[in-house]
Amino acid sequence: MTVDPVQKLNRELGDWALIFVTITLAIRPISEIFNSRYLIAYRRMLGLFAFFYAALHLTSYVGIDLQLNWNDFVQDLIKRNFILIGIIAVVLMAPLAITSNKKMIKLLGSKVWQRLHLLIYPIAVLGVFHFFMMVRADYFRPSIYLTVILALLAYRYWKNVITATPKAPVNQSHTNAKQS
Repeated sequence: MTVDPVQKLNRELGDWALIFVTITLAIRPISEIFNSRYLIAYRRMLGLFAFFYAALHLTSYVGIDLQLNWNDFVQDLIKRNFILIGIIAVVLMAPLAITSNKKMIKLLGSKVWQRLHLLIYPIAVLGVFHFFMMVRADYFRPSIYLTVILALLAYRYWKNVITATPKAPVNQSHTNAKQS
């Protein structure tokens, strides 16, 4: 770890953002495996915590570390790709935070809202890549996040694709007879 307090603050905020993203992703599998449906009620709050810490992480970097020096910001974007990846992840989190309420679910419709919130998976992967690219030597912690997130993605794939029951085909002759 570093002795620079600004860098330490920035890393801690980033760590907490990734921790909350990972916990948010883990809620559904944990609730299904352990039959603890009550955990689902906390998923929205945990997702908002993830956005809060990610936004603070970005704000700390731009506001405290760079002191709002936009020339330095542009130079960092050019020289250090992990910053751009992190910014993309935070920007993608914003619509999830904005639509994380019942009013928006109703406004967007459940299916659109659910599709939008699938962005959490690429966001999690981007967050891990951001972490991998930022560290220079010790890949242990980002590897743990990557392993957990890949396991959660594998569980979701297994649950929704491999073990999904196929929908019954629609009887076309029955449907055509009703239209006549």
